[in-house]
Formats: sequence, structure tokens, C-alpha cells
Amino acid sequence: QVQLVESGGGLVQPGGSLRLSCAASGRILFMHVMGWYRQAPGKERELVASITGGGNRNYGDFVSGRFTISRDDAKNAMYLQMDNLKPEDTGLYVCNIYNRLNPAYTYWGQGTQVTVSS
Repeated sequence: QVQLVESGGGLVQPGGSLRLSCAASGRILFMHVMGWYRQAPGKERELVASITGGGNRNYGDFVSGRFTISRDDAKNAMYLQMDNLKPEDTGLYVCNIYNRLNPAYTYWGQGTQVTVSS
């Protein structure tokens, strides 16, 4: 069992920045893929960004170069630097980890709320 705890959300004005963190209770290994998802009221959950153990990154089309995902396996942590935030980025940001070699190994955090508003 792995617990994921997100932090760093909050209220920010349009154009502002936030840095989200995800701390894992267990070891993050090379075969683990980690990602950030978000869900806005009335909308389906969507992928924001993911990163493999080898550092390959994948971003949602809406990111358009504004966000950067990173991970620090030594600290069992993952981060999401979000710049130039827009009101449509508002939502609950949730951390995910899964094992590419074992589909049953997948865990979700509770999420951290991001609100972009003036």
C-alpha cells in the first residue's frame, strides 16, 4: 500500500504560479510512472502531466509549455511547477503512481485544490 499526499495548492490570480508536491509513503522506483491529473466540477478527470523513471514527460495539450513536471526518486517525491495559470486551470489536482510492469499497482492521492481567480 502506498499513500500519496499532495500539497501546494491554493488561490492564485491569473498569470500567477504554483508549485505542487506529491509525497509518497513508499519508495519510488524506476519502473514507476508518476502523474498529475485534475478534475474540475462537471468535467471528467484529465491528465495534466506524467513522467517515467527515465525522465520521459508527457503533457496534456492544454499545458502549452506552462507547466513542468519533475520527480526526485531519492526523496520519493514528484512536483508540478505551474506558471501563467489561467482560470480554466482551476480544479482538484491529484497525484498518481503506477507500475508499468504490474498494472494492479496503482495508487491515487486525495488531491490539492487549485483555484485561479482574480
